[in-house]
Amino acid sequence: MATRILFQGDSITDAGRNRDDFYGMGVGYPNLVKASLGVAEPQKYEFLNRGVSGNRIVDLYARIKADFINLKPDVASVYVGVNDVWHEINRQNGVSTEKFERIYRLMLSEIYEALPSVKLILLSPFVLFGTATTSTEDVPDRFERFTKDVAEKAAVCKKLAAEYSLPLVELQPIFNAALDQAPADYWTVDGVHPTVCGHELIRRAWQEAFSKL
Repeated sequence: MATRILFQGDSITDAGRNRDDFYGMGVGYPNLVKASLGVAEPQKYEFLNRGVSGNRIVDLYARIKADFINLKPDVASVYVGVNDVWHEINRQNGVSTEKFERIYRLMLSEIYEALPSVKLILLSPFVLFGTATTSTEDVPDRFERFTKDVAEKAAVCKKLAAEYSLPLVELQPIFNAALDQAPADYWTVDGVHPTVCGHELIRRAWQEAFSKL
């Protein structure tokens, strides 16, 4: 029986997947992982993507039963955090860091209660300078707020990974290092959503974590 791998998260994971296709992967890092592992070990894995564009931690938690527990993955990764910041900056509907931690921990505890043998990977959010994150007349300190609040969410991911003894993919250092090779708009289209090269960075880091499970 194939090992079922589930990718869960927001638009970075969603990456334009076809909701009408149970196995629709989108064009982001989940699809790149599928291609890489699928070629290396044909038919060993089954891949599912349930990322939903715009999701915050509260949205992931709201659909935990249908889009996580009921799917019974053997391995799953969770990538969330940037919308918890972005939605607050844009429309005052984000999630505070305190609540982010509380709901994330609750989500993890319920996942393990239902699926005690599941192997989890956490990915922490990142942000670069781009069209979605730069200052505007209405929010002159937009990038500073993004940077500070995303770093707070990333710190929560690191804390929870340590608490649950989970592998953590810390994306901010990876993308910061990539800036030494090319500018931000090479790696992301807007400071948040990766280009195909940005997704490849995530794919490599994801597979490195996966290889240690």
